Amino acid sequence: MLTLTDSAAEAVRQISAGSGLEPEPGLRISAGPPTPEGTPLEIGLAGEPQPSDETVDEGGARIYLEENVAPALEDKVLDAAVEGDQVRFALREAQPGGSDGSVPGV
Repeated sequence: MLTLTDSAAEAVRQISAGSGLEPEPGLRISAGPPTPEGTPLEIGLAGEPQPSDETVDEGGARIYLEENVAPALEDKVLDAAVEGDQVRFALREAQPGGSDGSVPGV
């Protein structure tokens, strides 16, 4: 299952708390429109999951994964870097044996 670094979890909590969405605000990762290079992922705010979404909840940081996206992210780690008032999210390969949510070298 997708895991979050501590910085990603904190960013998701802050973004969700300031969204004004109800009842369970979080970020939703879904498939974007297919392109010749592949299908990009899109991330956006959601007030609650869609009926078929998989939910990742790490300490109140909710990520909703579109049904067809969830399998591709099950061995990934979501990381975040805060730069001023912007957050940049990145998906990385999970490190074997890493249980603290950290991503070496980040």
